[in-house]
Order: sequence, then C-alpha cells, then structure tokens
Amino acid sequence: MGRVICAGLGPGDPDLISLRAARLVGSARHVAYFRKAGRPGHARRIVEGMLAADVSEYPMEYPVTTELPFDGPDYNAALAGFYDHWADRLVSLAQSADVLVLCEGDPFFYGSFMHLHSRLNGRVPVEVIPGITGMAGCWTATDMPITWGDDVLTVLMGTLPEDDLVGHMQSADALVVMKTGRNLPKVRRALARAGRLDAAWLVERGTMPGQRIARLAEVDSADCPYSRWFWFMAMDGGPRSGNERVARHRGPWAGVGCDGHTRGQRCTGAGDGCRRLHSLCGAGGAPRGSHAAPFRQPGRD
Repeated sequence: MGRVICAGLGPGDPDLISLRAARLVGSARHVAYFRKAGRPGHARRIVEGMLAADVSEYPMEYPVTTELPFDGPDYNAALAGFYDHWADRLVSLAQSADVLVLCEGDPFFYGSFMHLHSRLNGRVPVEVIPGITGMAGCWTATDMPITWGDDVLTVLMGTLPEDDLVGHMQSADALVVMKTGRNLPKVRRALARAGRLDAAWLVERGTMPGQRIARLAEVDSADCPYSRWFWFMAMDGGPRSGNERVARHRGPWAGVGCDGHTRGQRCTGAGDGCRRLHSLCGAGGAPRGSHAAPFRQPGRD
C-alpha cells in the first residue's frame, strides 16, 4: 500500500516551497489538488513546470464556494459529500502507489486537507509536509514585524459576525484577518468601530505576481472580489499607539532574554550571550547594551 502525502506549498512563490515538498512534487506519479470548478487552482499554479511529464492529475473541484451561505445545512451537506467522495478516491489510489495532495500555505492551518485528513486516518498511511503559512508571506511583504516581544497574535475569519470581530479587534496586539473577500465591507466597519482601521494593512496575493500592499483605509471595498486569494491586515500599533509600542520594546530595560537578566533589570550588556543577542537586536536601531526588541532565552521560543 502507498501513502497519501499532503505537501504544504507555502504562500504562493514557488521559491518558498520547502526542499522536501519540492522533491515530492517533482517525483510524484499521482497528484491531487483542490480548485474551484473551471479554475486551474492556486496550488496547481504554484507547481507549474515542476511536475513530471507523465504525472496523473486529479483536480478536486469544490461543489460550492460562495453560492450558498457557508453556515447553512445545504452548504455543509454538499462539502461533506465532496470530502467523503475524495477520501474514498484517495484511499483507492493509494492501494498501489503514493498520492501527493497539494495544499497552499500549511495544510494544518485552515487548510482544506484537514477535512480529508480526518476521513483518511486509520484507512491509509498519511503524511503531512508543513509549509510557510500564507499570512507569514503577507506580513513579510509589508517589511514590518507582525509581533514584538510578548505581543499576542490574533487570527480571525472575516466570516465571523461583525460584533464578534469588533470584540477581538479591540483587544488584539496584532491581528490577521483571513477570508475577507465579500466580507471586506463588514471587516472595515468592524475595524472602524474598534478604532483600528487606520492601523490596518491589506496585502493581496502576497509573494505572488500581482502582489499589492496598501493601507486598508485607502482601498475601495468594491475592489475586493472573492476570487482574490488572501488578505492580511497587520495592526502596526496594537492597542497602544505606534510610538508607545516601539518604546515599549526598544527601551533600556531587559525582557526575559539576556544571560541572567529578569524582567525589570537594566541591561548592562555584560556576558557573551548578552552580546550575541544584542548583535541581533542592535540592527533595529538601538545601541548595543540596550534592547531593540526583547528576545526570549535560547530554547524557549
């Protein structure tokens, strides 16, 4: 019996595929991938030119995407049947050979493969290759860190009710909103109600051709069709103002990080471990011997 292997392909740039995933893509005899009917599929587009000439391809076409309310019984029934069908197909294919399933981003981070994984377990050997998440590619494209020190990162779905979005946004240090598309007007209203709209960034098709980066407040909601792949919003100030946030993490006080330091002690820059850490954080503009950003003790990240 073969295996069903799901390879995370990262945020979209083929150069960001892991070496392990790339080797599997190039040697696979059977490749399956999700797509909307009539579309090539984002995962398939990422590996264009990487597949073997004699590969057998199995496009798994969603029976529904935005045609029905996502929380309705008809939507759930249609997708449940779809995943049941393809789990059976993959098990059948894996009786004689490995089958590679392509997945954008990381398969276990809101990936469609999770629904197959739960149906395949115990029926066929399953292996999952992690990938860089789409949101990591997007916040890197902004050239701004998404979190500092002990900030809490919040990931929201744009499909949530507006009042729920507002509550999470008001308390977030850093925020990512996925699945916006047609929900973008609601997301914008929620950000405005939470007092966070001016701090939000939008990244379209991060790391891919046609990438666009803009402040959300300057983008027309009508310019956000569902077919756009991924949207990301980074709060560049958190619940504090931008200057307060930078000061909090660039002051002369040590966080948990340098040798022997504890929170609240002044950093003197003594010790090889301290100098090593400051050789990194000093690039942020603070002098050595002070913290541009608090690093946790090695091995505790």
